[in-house]
Amino acid sequence: MQQQLITMLELQEAMNNKVHPQWRAQGYAWHRAIWVESAELLEHYGWKWWKKQTPDQDQVALELVDIWHFGLSMELQSGASLDEIAQTLAAGLLAPTGPQDFNAAVEHFVAKTLQQTGFSVAEFAQLLQLSHLPFIRLYSLYVGKNILNFFRQDHGYKEGTYRKIWQGREDNEHLIEILERVDVNAADYKEQIYAALKAAFMAE
Repeated sequence: MQQQLITMLELQEAMNNKVHPQWRAQGYAWHRAIWVESAELLEHYGWKWWKKQTPDQDQVALELVDIWHFGLSMELQSGASLDEIAQTLAAGLLAPTGPQDFNAAVEHFVAKTLQQTGFSVAEFAQLLQLSHLPFIRLYSLYVGKNILNFFRQDHGYKEGTYRKIWQGREDNEHLIEILERVDVNAADYKEQIYAALKAAFMAE
């Protein structure tokens, strides 16, 4: 877990640098991004009592991964070493805490995030547990989504020219399919994901 956490922290650092080389000095509201993504998480899980809703597990997982991106960024902002941050994250991930009801757990997590303007790892771990998302799957999806974010930046996302729909489906959907067929333990895991995204993108 320690090495995989360091890998994710390195990837997040690289992504943040791609968005802005001096990202730490920009005062980005990571906590705001987390609560907005958490609202999207609830939408995919289902919270409306007046209609039948079934959790979209793939989208729930991807929203959790999006939140994880911002949580990692908050931790990196501290200036601590990658080893120290990874140890802190591991401790929180191994000690989930919060309500047993998923929707209540999301609200608990968001409240803690806003109160502390920080990332509550143990409460996030509770969301992973309640959504049955194991750490290795979080890792796989995170690396995949990170590569997709790089791909978006390379193809006009910041300029507003990127097209998110390929062959009638969102890029996230293509990513999920790609991750199902790429070996997470492959030495060139990241490169395989990027190449497969590019192939799907160019096939439009």
